[in-house]
Amino acid sequence: MRHLVSGAALTAALAIAGGAASAQNVGIATSNPGSLFHNIGTAVANAANASGLRATIQPATSPNQYIPLVASGGIEFGVANLQEVNYAQQGAEWFSGSENPDLRVVGLIMPLVEAIFVRADSDIMTVADLEGHRMVDGYTAQQTIIPQLDAIYSTVGLTRADMQPVNVPSVVAGADAFIAGDSVGFIFAHGAGKVREADAAVGGLRALTVEPTEENLERAREHWPVAFFHHLSEGAMPGVLEDGWYFAYPQLVFTHANAPDEAVYAMTKALYEQTEILGDTFPPFNAFNPEEHMVGDTGVTDYHPAAIRFYQEVGLWNE
Repeated sequence: MRHLVSGAALTAALAIAGGAASAQNVGIATSNPGSLFHNIGTAVANAANASGLRATIQPATSPNQYIPLVASGGIEFGVANLQEVNYAQQGAEWFSGSENPDLRVVGLIMPLVEAIFVRADSDIMTVADLEGHRMVDGYTAQQTIIPQLDAIYSTVGLTRADMQPVNVPSVVAGADAFIAGDSVGFIFAHGAGKVREADAAVGGLRALTVEPTEENLERAREHWPVAFFHHLSEGAMPGVLEDGWYFAYPQLVFTHANAPDEAVYAMTKALYEQTEILGDTFPPFNAFNPEEHMVGDTGVTDYHPAAIRFYQEVGLWNE
């Protein structure tokens, strides 16, 4: 749910002199603290603030909850993954019966790279070794995780039915269940703060790799259509104990069709120009190259016209 700005904070903001007096206040919807999208949203807010917007992150349990809120105009911006925004646009999968046609793209950012993590000192070395073990499942508040688990399991010919389910509402709760010893592994995005917490809590993690074959990619895309495989080098992130390939997919900053052009243009410009602030706030943003990433195939969800105007001005837009 959207948090209200306190009177003291508002008074302090209004006291800022100069050109900032005309800056717009905008919200950025994120997942809960510890999640990847909370980290991403924090970085985006810092970049936006450096560019003249007054941005505040507004956490919710998961994108399931806040994507429709952004679509309805309840908050100006959000950070999420492209597949889930497309499902919400169409009213598909867990958004069935609830289309959100006013969703719009601001810009694609660096891909979300994901893994199933286990203890580094366990005898589980591959995804196939998870068979028969207790594994996090359910994700009642974050249904996007279920097909992602299915996609990763499919690369070794397994399904969720091959595990003993430990039902949790969200990825953060799943990591907590792992730390508590209730599950042998958990799924999370590389680079998230919760992964670092789990790594420290259990004395080291191992991120389970996937085999990057065409057959495995086809299997994964049956569950998650925008999936691809991404390579990480040994030591690049907690749990990456060897060079290997991982499940990945595009993520983005998004808005709604009626968002003010001035705010959307400023947000697009901030993402394009403030790469140093993005990377300093959240190191995985160091892999973000605006020239390469921001404009691409977004499927059923269109770019906001103000974002398109910016991309045309800098020579990135190609009809």
